[in-house]
Amino acid sequence: MILDRPVPDGAAAVCGVVLLRSDGAALLQLRDDRPDIQDPGIWVFPGGHVERGETLKSGAEREFLEETGYRCRDLEELVRYSAEEIGYPGRYAVAFFWSRFDGKQEIWCYEGQDLRFIERLEAGSLPKRDYLLKVWDRALAASGIQPTPAGQAGEK
Repeated sequence: MILDRPVPDGAAAVCGVVLLRSDGAALLQLRDDRPDIQDPGIWVFPGGHVERGETLKSGAEREFLEETGYRCRDLEELVRYSAEEIGYPGRYAVAFFWSRFDGKQEIWCYEGQDLRFIERLEAGSLPKRDYLLKVWDRALAASGIQPTPAGQAGEK
């Protein structure tokens, strides 16, 4: 399986993780508003570049831990795009994974301006890339979670 093989030397890949709460809210990161970074000042799923010799999954686990202090368990690959498919310049893979929030570990904002769980209905009005809601909806479908309003938790 491709997930278990390291990314080949010279290849580039970026991973993001959709961490879902039982009410369908996802952990989003507000990127720093600096012109020298990708996606300045918008909300994204935490993640980053896969390092040489890492698999996509191990890169996603490492990046998520570095940015949030949260150790994901049972990451599942959700979808993979080419950068061009979702509006980024360059030729590299962008892979998204999902996992359920365990409700036990603390989450810290180690990168960006803010990091917090956002409800699916609230996300429509946030500054974001077009693909974010599509990826989120895929994660919800894969998890069987039905988004619920604030204060009401529920899973299928």
